[in-house]
Amino acid sequence: MNVDIGNALAAVASPGVSRGSLERLDEQVAAAHERIERGMETGEHGYEALNLPERTDPDEIRAAVEPVADADALITVGIGGSALGAATITGALAEESDTEAVYLDNVDPAWVSSHLERLDLENAAVNVVSRSGTTAETLANFLVVREAFEDAGVDWTERTIVTTGESGPLRDLSDRHDLPSLKVPDGVPGRFSALSAVGLVAAEVCGHDLEALLEGAAAERETLSGSLFDCPAYAYGAVSYALDQRGAGINAMVPYAESLETSAEWFAQLWAESLGKDDLGQTPVRALGVTDQHSQLQLYRAGPRDKLVTFVSPGDLEDRSIPDTDVEDLAYLGDASLGELLEAEFEATEASLAAAGRPNVRLELERVDEYELGGLLYGLEAACVLAGELYGVNTFKQPAVEWAKKATRGLLGGGDFEEAEAVAEKAELRIER
Repeated sequence: MNVDIGNALAAVASPGVSRGSLERLDEQVAAAHERIERGMETGEHGYEALNLPERTDPDEIRAAVEPVADADALITVGIGGSALGAATITGALAEESDTEAVYLDNVDPAWVSSHLERLDLENAAVNVVSRSGTTAETLANFLVVREAFEDAGVDWTERTIVTTGESGPLRDLSDRHDLPSLKVPDGVPGRFSALSAVGLVAAEVCGHDLEALLEGAAAERETLSGSLFDCPAYAYGAVSYALDQRGAGINAMVPYAESLETSAEWFAQLWAESLGKDDLGQTPVRALGVTDQHSQLQLYRAGPRDKLVTFVSPGDLEDRSIPDTDVEDLAYLGDASLGELLEAEFEATEASLAAAGRPNVRLELERVDEYELGGLLYGLEAACVLAGELYGVNTFKQPAVEWAKKATRGLLGGGDFEEAEAVAEKAELRIER
């Protein structure tokens, strides 16, 4: 992953960061890097995620998924970090796989039912993922999926993989039915777990190269250093933080490849859940080029100066020529391809923002493959950890999310009612027809 921060400098953007400010900030980056390195060396909670390229064992994952390696569809039941990392990988590489990757990461009943009704469950497998084994949404969907398999006359115990912690209901279920299982790594929050079994089980079943994913991540790890001028990940994390401090409190992530659309969803969780503490943190916005340049660019170029736009430029993509036309005003397209049009759209959008003095950053990949994808995931995780250090927040906790989980259990009668009562006492101003 290469990072171009030129369009975020004060000389061309407002808000922007001056070279002098970056050099002063680099002293903080050096101190933060020392803290990150200590955390990695001791395997401290959260920092351990940055060790995954060397700790994750592809052979262990391959052995666990071997019983379902012939699946035509893999249904991953998980939510948040238990699904988004895997979905990012399989989504980016979907055209290289004969196995459909399906993610049940919502409990919308009509949506869940529509998936289960269209799939041939005799040739499907289930990957259920939850560290605690108590996540309400995951367990509810798993019970629904299990029932669907039984109704279809399929032995779900022969088609299920479990990825969970050392103890809990899912671990007990796995032991009781002798299900193939993998362990969620200690010290790795879910949103940082894409490069572990949590994210790589689906990649393996779909036939992707786990070694290349980890090698790409390992190469990105090698760039971590005490200076943002030598490390793409730290450059991105530091500039994002600096722009937020200057008023750019929104970060729009805009990949210019349809296959990378889910990466923006993954980034949104990573950035929001890690940095949104103590009234601090940038608000991530998900977009897709070129689709959303036609729906959102007007705001980014002419609206409030409170945004950083992050482009992901994917490099080489499979191309397709545009047929000639006898419409005179469209004749110029006959000498171009869809890939050339996509590149022109990206460059025009980037230039449009720069001309209006709106800060934007380019994350560059050589192509969309396992190696580059591993580097992107690792690089953004490292950028997030660095930003957390600069903000001075606990990057790896998510108390607001935990509160909502407890309130949900309370409302369903499954736990402490204190949170449920707080929900019941919310203010209302209803306008009814």
